[in-house]
Amino acid sequence: MIETFFGSVAAAIAGRGVMALYQLVKDQFADDPTATAILEAAADSPQNSPEVDRLRDQLHGAADRDPGFAARLRETWESVQVDQRSGTDGVNNHTTGQVSGNVVQARDIHGDIRF
Repeated sequence: MIETFFGSVAAAIAGRGVMALYQLVKDQFADDPTATAILEAAADSPQNSPEVDRLRDQLHGAADRDPGFAARLRETWESVQVDQRSGTDGVNNHTTGQVSGNVVQARDIHGDIRF
């Protein structure tokens, strides 16, 4: 049985929310056209899509074949995890990866924002 970990990673990659994961997997799959096609097909697909399921299976297989990749995948996943909890009417903001330019993290904005 495939761990839920691989499904979570596949969904994060599909949403392009964690570019570090995407890049790690892209590098791992670079010499495998089939795996690369699966990765690209999953990118920007809904989390519950067949494309993301195929990526999950491909990640699981790659991790089984390459323990070093499995370790790097888990390390990267753990490094990007954020505990996001807020109370009533709370808001959580989190930015990952490189940011080029300005970033605004806010809850309620009334009016313009200028930089």
